[in-house]
Amino acid sequence: MIKTAAQLAVMRESGRLLAQVFTMLDGFVAAGRSTLELDAAVEAFIRNDLKARPASLGQYNYPFCINTSINEVVCHGMPSAKDMLKDGDIINIDITLEKGGFIADSSKMYMIGNVAPNAQRLVEKTFEAMWAGIRQVRPGARLGDIGHAIQSHAQANGYSVVREYCGHGIGREMHEEPQVLHFGRPGTGLELREGMVFTIEPMLNQGSAKVRDLKDGWTVVTKDNSLSAQWEHTVAVTADGFEVLTLQQVMG
Repeated sequence: MIKTAAQLAVMRESGRLLAQVFTMLDGFVAAGRSTLELDAAVEAFIRNDLKARPASLGQYNYPFCINTSINEVVCHGMPSAKDMLKDGDIINIDITLEKGGFIADSSKMYMIGNVAPNAQRLVEKTFEAMWAGIRQVRPGARLGDIGHAIQSHAQANGYSVVREYCGHGIGREMHEEPQVLHFGRPGTGLELREGMVFTIEPMLNQGSAKVRDLKDGWTVVTKDNSLSAQWEHTVAVTADGFEVLTLQQVMG
């Protein structure tokens, strides 16, 4: 569970490369593209440009490199030639990348064209909720502090938190201990220690928190067909706080 300084250095590189994938997508995601096109672009970029491995491909027999979750899709949406992005859509793109034996995991929301104010607000408040959780990370804090911060921010803004899916430890394996819930009570749960690395990836719904699975065995949607949004980063516990390993570099 605890990563050495050398292991963390490799994970930092995996995270840096994964951030570059999203920078590539920033100029590629657009109305008229299919989610299958997005998947193909990501695979080519990871393999050819970054000389890395798309870690989701084949994991649990999943047949694609990314998850593409549009509008009411909560998570695990599967790329398809039939799913064409259109004006007003919101989409979460979830990507994992392995380099040097260690995996980074991140997801980002994209708003396509003219997005309704209520959808835009959901995307923005979910981003804020993720960061509310990340800011709790430091040695001596507890997992419940992260969950409580996310839940409090979500509910204060009128949104529900999906409870079936959570963040997770990450390293050589995509999913390691601990589980990182996006709800909880402060001062409860596992105590954080320097060297832990895990994802924080809240899913917020406009309506009920309840979800249902589609018949493809992967796609999860809101039970009431309300909109859902998610953001995700891979985060390391440092001596005095946290380091976000998958942060995109902002051009000055």
